[in-house]
Amino acid sequence: MSATDLLSSLNEPQRTAVTLPNVSALVLAGAGSGKTRVLTTRIAWLLSTGQVSPQGILAVTFTNKAAREMQTRLAAMVPINTRAMWIGTFHGLCNRFLRLHWREARLPESFAILDTQEQVALVKRLLKAHNIDEDKFPAKQCAWFIASAKEEGLRPDAVDAFDDYTRRQVEIYRLYDDACQREGVVDFAELLLRTFEVLSRHDTLREHYNARFRHLLIDEFQDTNTLQYRWLRLIAGRGSAVMAVGDDDQSIYAFRGAKVANMQRFEQDFAPVRLIRLEQNYRSHGNILDAANALIRNNTGRLGKELWTDRGHGEPLRLFQGLTDGDEAMFVIESIKSALAEGVPADQIAILYRSNAQSRLFEHGLFNARIPYRVYGGLRFFERAEIKHAMAYLRLVANPEDDNAFLRVVNFPPRGIGTKSVENLQRLAQGQGTSLWQAACAGGLGGRAQAALAQFIAVIESLRVALAPLALPDAVRHLIEASGLRAHYIAERDGQERIENLDELVAAADGFLRETGGVVILDESASGERTTADPINAFLTHAALEAGDTQAAEGRAALQLMTVHAAKGLEFDYVFITGLEEGLFPHENAINDGDSGLEEERRLMYVAITRARKRLHLSFAQMRMLHGQTRYNVASRFIDEIPPTLTQWLSARPRGLSAAEPMPAWHATRRDAREGFSGQPSSGQSRGSLRDDIGFRIGQQVHHAKFGYGVIVSADGSGKNAQVEVNFAEHGLKRLALEYARLTAL
Repeated sequence: MSATDLLSSLNEPQRTAVTLPNVSALVLAGAGSGKTRVLTTRIAWLLSTGQVSPQGILAVTFTNKAAREMQTRLAAMVPINTRAMWIGTFHGLCNRFLRLHWREARLPESFAILDTQEQVALVKRLLKAHNIDEDKFPAKQCAWFIASAKEEGLRPDAVDAFDDYTRRQVEIYRLYDDACQREGVVDFAELLLRTFEVLSRHDTLREHYNARFRHLLIDEFQDTNTLQYRWLRLIAGRGSAVMAVGDDDQSIYAFRGAKVANMQRFEQDFAPVRLIRLEQNYRSHGNILDAANALIRNNTGRLGKELWTDRGHGEPLRLFQGLTDGDEAMFVIESIKSALAEGVPADQIAILYRSNAQSRLFEHGLFNARIPYRVYGGLRFFERAEIKHAMAYLRLVANPEDDNAFLRVVNFPPRGIGTKSVENLQRLAQGQGTSLWQAACAGGLGGRAQAALAQFIAVIESLRVALAPLALPDAVRHLIEASGLRAHYIAERDGQERIENLDELVAAADGFLRETGGVVILDESASGERTTADPINAFLTHAALEAGDTQAAEGRAALQLMTVHAAKGLEFDYVFITGLEEGLFPHENAINDGDSGLEEERRLMYVAITRARKRLHLSFAQMRMLHGQTRYNVASRFIDEIPPTLTQWLSARPRGLSAAEPMPAWHATRRDAREGFSGQPSSGQSRGSLRDDIGFRIGQQVHHAKFGYGVIVSADGSGKNAQVEVNFAEHGLKRLALEYARLTAL
């Protein structure tokens, strides 16, 4: 593709970003503005115009899926081997660096990568070995503490500890660090920290990469954490051009350590910086974008941009207020039925919610309506137990010093090595300062336990010999048979699905081999000389990185249910944003966190709105059963921040909000119909709230001739003195004397 052809489909700001001279740039790329196209075309432009060689480009993405997509698009634009280029996630690129410079990193050549579960397992092992109370220091919490410290670039000696509890956590971090070094394993945060330390320590190596990478491109820059930003500053040379592409309005991962302030710092640290705004949206209709713009303007300290489209205004946003969460779910299900009847594909419809606890009613309704759905973000392939067992065998073949892999399969399938024997072996290894494998090979347990260990050692050694000459898929197939995994699951009553998954692992190895062409390239010099990785180690790395990827595996075509956080990067024709109530969205924790927490919640709402292409529904409930408690709610402030001219109410409006449309007929169905939908009495109608003496229940839905529809929230008195407090949809809270109110139960 010629340079002219590369630019032909770009708008003016996109073209400006692609054809920038050798300068650093901050590209503010709004949702749906074509940032992936800009990044990919920028690389193709630099290559096709001869400004840089493939070895001189470093491109960082946040998911493996995004990296593969970039490589695929790039391969269609320029005739080069994209696999040899440094394009990938922070973790993937740092793994590549450490595989090349393992000596400088003080790692074994075949170091293994721990996934999150294995990291927790190692912490648990250390807590037990050092008699540390896990009730007081939970393993998951300790693992989180370690990861957080690493993401700030801190080793144990550099962590500030102002109290005894934190000092103890630092001690656990030190024990963990020592164990990882001894066993030759690294976790995800370690990949980046170890790379940063190597570059900081070795001037010659750093200067080599500074001179090599003339152009650095970083996607989703608003999601970078402290260490990632420091790593970028370290690897970028003085003459390098850095293009950071991101959207400060979509920074929603502060809980993972993301620092939106990195975008402001970039302009200072990489000055002079060109600021380019990509504001034309190719995804959504105008009303949806106008709503998003109006909402996000309430945040302060933004770099600022306004999304627009030439696709027309489209439909107004559809707003709905339910009396209960069951009403809200019924509205969503009925709307989905109508959309499906209109021919909208099921996989182009998404239900978004702030909390996973909200999904139950939607799942129940979809099941009853026989509408196929998928809860996005379920257990992924490489996280399944049978797959982790097989991969642990493969890891142990590649690196016998890997204690986590050893512990996972030493007695699986069962071979008579009990918990007590494993504990004795751990004490023996700890006393000798060796790995479990070395301790097992040295003997010392005696009796049946040592005989069983000898059998296990023989299995691993025979696998090492047998797998060496085999192609990767054949090696995995042989391992599944020779390890006894297949025979074990055949004997299980419900083992067929696990066997099918093991067969799929062979297919995954075959697919990996096909994608890499049988050669896994770690690096390629300008002269064409290549450094390659052993296929088994490369496959293990691929599996670990895939398991750690935040993107959920793709499933069959079905309606999607997910949290708003999980929806980042996705788009659908029809979107339902549910549970828009104060305390739920925005979440009460964020409200209590002050302006910063509330602004992140608003960015989260901005992300949710901009997932929709054609139609957007916003809904909430006056009363909701959440975490086992009945909550009485007011509408989210985010609804009030959307101009009324952009919305259409499909139910009676809350008091003080925009003009209402008539309540649809189906909403006024009898109470027993609603109870049949939810599978339980309406929220709040428990035996304890029944008032036989007045004929009404707390939580009961009622109608009043003047005030309309409402929910009883309290009751007191009896007989002629009985009074109830009702939260009415249109008129808010009213206290009524039952003798005169003439309420109608629904």
